[in-house]
Amino acid sequence: MPTHQATPPLDSLVLYKSRPARVAALGEKIEIELEGGQTKRVRPKDIELLHPGPLRRLSELVPLEGELNAAWELLEGGETTVRELAELAFDAYTPASAWAVWQQVAEGLAFVGTPESIQVRPRAVVEREQAERAAKEAAERDWRAFLERMAAARPAPEDAHRLGEVERLALGQSEHSRILEALGHPQTPESAHRALIQVGHWPERHNPHPRRCGAPIGDIELPVPDLDEETRLDLTHLPAYAIDDEGNQDPDDALSLDGDRLWVHVADVGALVRPDSELEREARARGSNLYLPEGVVNMLPGRVTEHLGLGLQEVSPALSFALRCDADGELRDIEVHRTWVRVTRLSYEAVEQRLSEEPFAALRAFTDRFRARRFAQGASRLALPEVSVRVEDGRVNIRPLPRLMSRELVTDAMLMAGEAAARFCLEREIPIPFAVQPPPESTDESTDLASMYARRRGFKPTRLVLEPDRHASLGLEHYTRATSPLRRYSDLLVHQQIRAWLDGAPPLDRAQVLERIGEAEQSSIAVRRGERLSNQHWKLVYLKENPGWKGQGVVVALEERRAVILVPDLALEARIRVRDAVTLNQPLRIAVNEVDLPDLSASFRALG
Repeated sequence: MPTHQATPPLDSLVLYKSRPARVAALGEKIEIELEGGQTKRVRPKDIELLHPGPLRRLSELVPLEGELNAAWELLEGGETTVRELAELAFDAYTPASAWAVWQQVAEGLAFVGTPESIQVRPRAVVEREQAERAAKEAAERDWRAFLERMAAARPAPEDAHRLGEVERLALGQSEHSRILEALGHPQTPESAHRALIQVGHWPERHNPHPRRCGAPIGDIELPVPDLDEETRLDLTHLPAYAIDDEGNQDPDDALSLDGDRLWVHVADVGALVRPDSELEREARARGSNLYLPEGVVNMLPGRVTEHLGLGLQEVSPALSFALRCDADGELRDIEVHRTWVRVTRLSYEAVEQRLSEEPFAALRAFTDRFRARRFAQGASRLALPEVSVRVEDGRVNIRPLPRLMSRELVTDAMLMAGEAAARFCLEREIPIPFAVQPPPESTDESTDLASMYARRRGFKPTRLVLEPDRHASLGLEHYTRATSPLRRYSDLLVHQQIRAWLDGAPPLDRAQVLERIGEAEQSSIAVRRGERLSNQHWKLVYLKENPGWKGQGVVVALEERRAVILVPDLALEARIRVRDAVTLNQPLRIAVNEVDLPDLSASFRALG
């Protein structure tokens, strides 16, 4: 606002902060009367003269009917003053007409400027401004109507596009939502998730966690090459068994006995997925398969599994690890071959019924010696509850996984292959990712649920490194992951390195292996987190849809006024308020109180 040194007359009309005021008294400071009757003392530079008066009271500034539009058409594109415009539009220059003119200037459409210099805007500019203002007003009306629909939880079909903004926050792809801010909701993924459920944009069951974690959610559409002609050892005469969960879709390992030798056959994924191929780069970017209760998102195209899954074809190509295990459980005479194998697929449950039969009894004796050595070397005996969570035909099915000796047999056979692969590569100076894990601070053996829970929390995550070191929870001095190349990139990388050595070709160097480990592990972190949170989500969906659920929890830790419980039937950890003193490992009958899916939490109460 321009500064004026001249003192305005008594009873004149002035502008103070864009509003009308009357000069009520003069002095070192000027006393002005404001709308509503209040008075204020101001400096001359704080006000601007609009009319010299006399103006006895502000109520004299009544609305006037005039010809402002005609005055604008007459003066279009020129310059004028408040006085000239008032006389043209109202045939008189009075406080009321001056104020009426100034309101038009303040509107900023046809007129802009100061009382002494008003620019009269051209028609094209005015019409463009009118259109912009009309569009803005329509957008604001639309926005208000949208917010009203959101508050009433009654979105219209056309709101779906707008709600994409809230979805991006719910999926962790942005940090702010204007919509949530306008509705007074916190700017968090959980709050956005809750809002999308409340308005019906997401069904209550919707699982946002894989995408929020950054895990891949779509299968790969890449061409798969044909299998090259390679020299392979024919082992089709040996019975081979792929033992896995019922319904498993990616069988990548099988077992054979050949006298006193154990063969661990692994799907020869490196035969189709070559280093730095498009398939390999995609697998590296994904890190591993994503196993969700809703289904599996594969690291590799489905055709790779069709070609290489053991037992899916009459004869399968494999990378096979041969080894002997002495009386002390030590591995001897380790060999690795490209092979042909003929595989029979069996479930853990089926093998459990046949453990006294051959060859399963001999296989079990083989792996028992190895397991005894692992435990003697400090392997963990943790046996915390595990469950399988599946969404099948719209139903959430949670099935506790029994402790089967057949599962232990296969687990130990795979660990034997991992140790054999690590030693094979170490002796030949083949760079691979070794799996290592430092020991926990406490070495006390865990025998009950509470101590196993505490011991598990004491273990640090397994790391993949170039230098071999001990894997504490497995009780192995050297170990690598080598038996799941269909579903885990680090296993595929080990296979590619071994195959290069078998071919007499140079394997990747240490720097290349380290770079690939780092890239794949970053992706795997997102996958593992997505799996963990998705399992939690569907367990809570199950409880939400079964509000009458009752079961047993076991106290595994104590906090102030609360107990940490494990619910074995759900493999679920929760906190519960308790009135009476409880002890570790005490079973409690519990019922579900409330489930908050966006918050991934459930509250329980103890039953008397």
